[in-house]
Amino acid sequence: MLLLASAISSACGGSGGNDPAPASPALPSPSLSVPGAPLVRVSGTSPFSVTCGGSAANDTVYPNAEVEPYAATNPTNPANIVGIWQQDRWAGGGAQGLIVAASFDTGHTWTQQPLPVSQCAGDGTFARASDPWLTFSPNGVLYALSLSFTGGALEPNSQSGILVLRSADGGKTWSAPVTLIADGSTAFNDKCSMNADPHDANFVYAVWDRLNSQTSGPSYLARTTDGGQAWEAARAIYDPGPMSQTIGNEIVVLADGTVIDYFTQIDTAAGGALSSFFAVVRSSDHGVTWSAPIEIATNLGIGTRNPKTGEAVRDGSGLGQIALGPGGELLAVWQDARFSNGQRDGIAIAVSTDAGLTWSPPAQLNGDTSAQAFTPSVQAQPDGTIGVSYYDLRDDTADAATLLTSYWLSQSTDGVHWQESRIAQPFDLELAPTSSGLFLGDYEALVSSGGAFVPFYVQTNNDGTADRTDSYALPPQPGAALALRSVTAKAAPLASAFRSDVSANLHRLLTREVPGWDRMRRPP
Repeated sequence: MLLLASAISSACGGSGGNDPAPASPALPSPSLSVPGAPLVRVSGTSPFSVTCGGSAANDTVYPNAEVEPYAATNPTNPANIVGIWQQDRWAGGGAQGLIVAASFDTGHTWTQQPLPVSQCAGDGTFARASDPWLTFSPNGVLYALSLSFTGGALEPNSQSGILVLRSADGGKTWSAPVTLIADGSTAFNDKCSMNADPHDANFVYAVWDRLNSQTSGPSYLARTTDGGQAWEAARAIYDPGPMSQTIGNEIVVLADGTVIDYFTQIDTAAGGALSSFFAVVRSSDHGVTWSAPIEIATNLGIGTRNPKTGEAVRDGSGLGQIALGPGGELLAVWQDARFSNGQRDGIAIAVSTDAGLTWSPPAQLNGDTSAQAFTPSVQAQPDGTIGVSYYDLRDDTADAATLLTSYWLSQSTDGVHWQESRIAQPFDLELAPTSSGLFLGDYEALVSSGGAFVPFYVQTNNDGTADRTDSYALPPQPGAALALRSVTAKAAPLASAFRSDVSANLHRLLTREVPGWDRMRRPP
């Protein structure tokens, strides 16, 4: 693992760019990796009434629709896995509330409860909730995070806040929510995440982007230094300047206490064109002071579409995920079209073995390079095995009424050679809720339990519109896999059409994430 970044570079050659390198032949679709694998449906009937969140003109709520899950494993009890998701998604943004589910048998059985972070779950301040996140401290204390809000971004009488809750019993019971920040119509808090220091239970870090009417969007942070007994005031840790913003901030903490914030920076040119890149900032004093940004790679995602109808899929394009390996390796993944010269998104990975100071060139890891792949999640095992889960469209057919989608897990011990296995049989993405595109979530989750990966994700059901989606988990199991290799793109100038597609995708990302973004971020 210490040679991981150099192994990617030497095995695949080249550096970041969009000119595709020779790829392995497209692989045929395998059967289920473990016939009859015990995929567990975690979510159930919604506890919320259709009207509990009020009503909104020109908006639609999807009862029983679960989207955007996350999960975490208890380091003091690997059989204790906890998941969280948005319950009853609104087309216009957010959900009726957040549901948390706890398992104490590695994901075979679960108990659920709503968290009091929205009107439907007993919180009288905010109408909706979104962007759920979980993290365990090394002492087994669990934290949950919510973006809770009322109204569109910067609209009159709108509100947004970041709320944190604490559980000392593995997710069975929870504290009352603590508000880390609350704003009215002058700012909008968005895309929050959280991580605990894996070696010091005193430190937990929450991050998000905060958009305001001055057309800026800095990264914000709030931390606790006493195990959640109190939280410091939220503050900006990196401001990209006017007409720029961060999004998708995520924290990892190294063994020496160095804190890494990974994010996407999006810049608006004078003519309105958008461009972005993935970067990190570092703190060596537990989040008090921060470095200048270190660029990982240009963001060249173009987003996913139904190839038969052109209908948009609201995926994780423009966002990424980061994980920490057992030797301190940093693993960043995202959607990227550089490997096909702008034709379709694949799954990219870049690695740092020097605490985020330098990064390997992006390499492609999804198995079928001829199919659109999207919304990756990343995790590492204690033995150094890397796991990346993602959706792709390789199993789709010519039937225009359906969009068959599959969920996959790729594993590697060196970041170059990958083995891919199918998590479940294909499902019809056309049954998903519509929220500026067919929507399963801006992110999904992959956790480790007892030396095995456990995917925690959303897929559609075959129940028509009564129960469009559910959260699922695949408990640890052995299985057959396909051998793959990663592909690194060679550096080359971007064609103008490719740049235009990237800009258009970023515009879709921001208008989906922040209702009213166009009004707020028009260039001068």
